Amino acid sequence: MLQRTKIKKLLASEQTIDSVLIKGWVKTKRDSKDFSFIEINDGSCLKNIQVIANNTLLNYEEIKKLTTGSSVAVSGALIESAGGKQKYEIKAENITIYGIAPDDYPLQKKGMSDEFLRTVAHLRPRTNKYGAAFRVRSRLSYAIHKFFQERGFAYVHTPLITASDCEGAGEMFQVTTLDLKNPPKLPNGEIDYSKDFFGKEARLTVSGQLNGEMYACALGDIYTFGPTFRAENSNTPRHAAEFWMIEPEMAFADLNDDMDLAEDMVRYCVKDIMENCADDLDLFEKFIDPTLKQTLSNIVENGFARITYTEAIEIMQKSGKNFE
Repeated sequence: MLQRTKIKKLLASEQTIDSVLIKGWVKTKRDSKDFSFIEINDGSCLKNIQVIANNTLLNYEEIKKLTTGSSVAVSGALIESAGGKQKYEIKAENITIYGIAPDDYPLQKKGMSDEFLRTVAHLRPRTNKYGAAFRVRSRLSYAIHKFFQERGFAYVHTPLITASDCEGAGEMFQVTTLDLKNPPKLPNGEIDYSKDFFGKEARLTVSGQLNGEMYACALGDIYTFGPTFRAENSNTPRHAAEFWMIEPEMAFADLNDDMDLAEDMVRYCVKDIMENCADDLDLFEKFIDPTLKQTLSNIVENGFARITYTEAIEIMQKSGKNFE
C-alpha cells in the first residue's frame, strides 16, 4: 500500500519518483480545456506542489469543482516540471476528494489583515504567515531541547499548580475546586481553603525557578521549558497571560557561566532556524521585516556586549527617555 509522503520531502527529492501519494488542501486551481492545474499544500513547508489533473481521470468533473480550502489525496508520478516556477510537479493518476470547501471559505488568494484573521482563528494557521510562524516556533522548541541535551542538562517538569508565588514574580491566576457561589467559610467570614482540593490556596505558576533550583542541587545542570502564567491585566504587545518559559539552573556556576550559556543558546537557536527554516524566513523578510536576515546574521556572527547594571542605567538616562 502506497504511503503518504510530505510535500516538503518531495520538493527536496534528488530524483523523480514513479509513484507518490500526497494529502493536503487546495490553495489554487485553474482549468484549461483538457486538464487542470491544482496547487496543494500540506503544511509541511511554505511551498505548494503543483498537480496536473488530466480530463481522462474518472472523476474529472468533480475535480473541476474543487475550491480553495478543499481537502484531497493525490497519487501519481513525481516528474520534472515543464514550468520554471518549481522543480517538480505531480502528474495525477488518481485524486480522492475528502471535502469541498464552500464558496464563502474565508481564506482566498488575497491579502488578509491580522484583525480579520482573528475572526477565523480556526483557519488562521493555514495562512502563509501564520503557518511559517508556527513552523519556526516548532523548530525553535526542538533547537532549545537539542541545545540543552547536547550539554548534559536534565529536562525537569516543574508544577503548573503551586502555593508559591516564586518571589513575587507576578500576579497569579487562582485554581480552586470550591463552589465560588457558596464557598465554605471560617468563623471570621474568610473562605475556608482547608476544604479545597489542596487544603490551601493554589494558583497557576509564574515560574518554575524554585523547583528548578532544588533539582539543580541534586542533578547539577537542569532546565525547565513549559507554560507559565501571569494575571496582570496589561494589554501591551509584550504581555501574555500564558507563555512558555525557559529556565536553566546550574550548580557551581557564576554569573559569567550564566551569560555564556545564554549567549550560546541564542546563537545556537538562531543558527538552527536560519539553516532549517529558510523559506519561512524569506517570507518574513519580504513581507514583515526587510532587515530580518541581516539581524539574525549579526547575532550568529558576533559576540554579545556585556555591561554592568550601573552602565545600563546610565545609558538609559542619557537617552533622554523616561523609564519610570
